Amino acid sequence: ALPISLRSGKPYLFLSTSSLHGELTHSAFHSMQAQDNATHRCAFYAAGIILSLLVYGILQERIMTRPYGGQMFTSSVFLVFCNRLAAAIVSVTAALWNKESLRNKAPLWKYVLISLSNVCATTCQYEVLKYLSFTVQMLGKSFKMAPVMCWSMLISEKSYSPRDWLVAAAVTSGISLFLLSGPTQAGHDSHPAPSAAHIGTGLALLAGFLVLDGLTATMQEKLFKDHNTTKTNQMLYTNFFSAVASLAMLSSTGELQSSVAFFAKHLDFARDNVLLSASAVVSQYFIYCQVQEFGALIYAATINVRQVSSIIVSYSEYGHSIARPQLAGLILVAVALFYKSATALMEAPSKQEKRQLLEQAPEDDMEHGQPHKVRRQTR
Repeated sequence: ALPISLRSGKPYLFLSTSSLHGELTHSAFHSMQAQDNATHRCAFYAAGIILSLLVYGILQERIMTRPYGGQMFTSSVFLVFCNRLAAAIVSVTAALWNKESLRNKAPLWKYVLISLSNVCATTCQYEVLKYLSFTVQMLGKSFKMAPVMCWSMLISEKSYSPRDWLVAAAVTSGISLFLLSGPTQAGHDSHPAPSAAHIGTGLALLAGFLVLDGLTATMQEKLFKDHNTTKTNQMLYTNFFSAVASLAMLSSTGELQSSVAFFAKHLDFARDNVLLSASAVVSQYFIYCQVQEFGALIYAATINVRQVSSIIVSYSEYGHSIARPQLAGLILVAVALFYKSATALMEAPSKQEKRQLLEQAPEDDMEHGQPHKVRRQTR
């Protein structure tokens, strides 16, 4: 029975100070626990991305710059096909395991557009290693900032602060210093005397990769927001159409038969190709998890760490030479990127990315393989 007010005779609810304090303490405990869980998940995703892409980078450079039995493998599209086919198979398996619908949650033409952009971008990425060093490729990816910013302004109507453009300028300066002050050619003997046209071809491929990859990332993020697609659903359809597109390219150019013959002849190449596809699938999964749950900002910070780590591992593994001005340019790029990530993460809590990192609420659907939902704030 409810206690009765002596003045009005109406029932009222009595909440003691100790009870109120207990409720607040209980709420604060769960809030801190949710923040810790979000931080642990973010660190787990970041570790998965960095480690899998380190393996991916080593194998990518190995396949494109080192001979197998005295023969160089030349079909970049075949590598893309193997990667995307493996990712599509894993996506179907994951969807069935999680009892998730296989129906598309966004119009098919949007998946196709992302797939075509992704296939062309990844092909350019592999082709760059025939002309330029792995380090140049890694540093060149930092140029992605400008294309992503431009595409986001056009597609998502985003705006950027002067600080963002200053960071982009610092990154551009560091990369330019690296390119102009030391060796940049690929580390193999297929082109012993690189000409200006040879290096220009590599830079053109790198520019194509940056534009297309920036478009791909922007469209993927927009697809998550506009159609509430799950990571499995987007991985499934994007990789399926990417596999179909790359298979069509292989068939039209006549590279399919020669690539399969090379795969069957060189077992060490087959091993590296399988490991490359496996690392690509693992990295895709962690990337989709991080982008969907924590947003592009956290992903960009993770990729900055990955780029620096990959360059260090490449120099250690393959013994590349580097001039002092190039080292200065590399340091300038690293400092600019880490500054951008650090300042963005320290922005006011009202920013969406900060909320996504710190205010994740545990949901039951995580037990079924679905990402946590973000608690909405009321103002």
